Amino acid sequence: MKRLASEYFKNSQGNCAQAVVTAWHKKTSKNADLVEELSNSGHGRAPDGLCGALHAIHRLVDQNSAAKLNIKFKDAAGGYSKCWEIRTAKTLQCTECVEVAADLLEKHLEAEKPEKG
Repeated sequence: MKRLASEYFKNSQGNCAQAVVTAWHKKTSKNADLVEELSNSGHGRAPDGLCGALHAIHRLVDQNSAAKLNIKFKDAAGGYSKCWEIRTAKTLQCTECVEVAADLLEKHLEAEKPEKG
């Protein structure tokens, strides 16, 4: 997911939130409708100024999982969750935010898989 999201974003096929959702959709076949819905959630325009890649996480998983992934994302982003904070502090570049979010979601999916007995 990380590579796909990164390539999608780097090739200007969508904003950071859309890149994460596109990778999620390719992996799960779910939430295709969110790609267009999040067209205005990049470049610091996600609700409350949240990083668009992180906002995508919040839209894709349940609230409890989102809270846990939010903490992990903030750890990777130097304690920040808002786009302008991350960009000002230069803790991650936008592509890296996309990669972190996609990687966290992929690990979340792996953890959610039922064990085969």
